[in-house]
Amino acid sequence: MATNKPRVAMVIANNYEDSEADSPKAHLEANGAEVIVIGVNRDTAKGKKGGSLKPDATFGDVSVGEFDALVIPGGGAPENLRIDDAAVAFTKKFVGSGKPVAAICHGPQLLISAKVLEGRTLTSVNKIRDDIWNAGGSYVDEALVVDGNLITSRTPADLDVFNKAISDSLGL
Repeated sequence: MATNKPRVAMVIANNYEDSEADSPKAHLEANGAEVIVIGVNRDTAKGKKGGSLKPDATFGDVSVGEFDALVIPGGGAPENLRIDDAAVAFTKKFVGSGKPVAAICHGPQLLISAKVLEGRTLTSVNKIRDDIWNAGGSYVDEALVVDGNLITSRTPADLDVFNKAISDSLGL
C-alpha cells in the first residue's frame, strides 16, 4: 500500500551551518519524509565547514501549499536569506499556515525579518537573543522550545531533540 511522504521545505543559502542542514535532512529522509532544498537561485550553496547543497527549487518555483513543514538551518544562511523578499514572504506565509516551522541557531533571523515573532517564545543561538526580543518575541535559553507551530533550538549540540521534534510534528 503506497503512502504519501511528508514533504519538507529546507531553505538554504551560502555559509549555512553544515550539520544544521545535513542532520535534519538525513533524519527526516530516514524517517520517510521527502526534503526539498530551496534556494534563492539554483547555485550550489556552500556550507561553513566545506559541505554543499544544491537547491532542488527556488522560491519562485514553489508554494507553501506543497509542503508539510519548513526547516531553517542556521549559520550565515539566514542572514543571506533574510534580505531576499521571496524568501521572507515564503517564510511569513509558512508560519501563517500553521504548519510546523523549525529553526535552529541563527535560523530565527529569517523569522525576525518575516515579522512573525510577536508574542512567541523561542530559542536560538544566544547571539541573536536581543534581536528576538526587539522583534516582540520572548527568548529562552533551552535546548528545544515548541510554541504552537514554531520549533526552535540553539546550536548543533541540540540537533537530537530538534530533529525528533520535527519528525514528531509530522507524525513520523
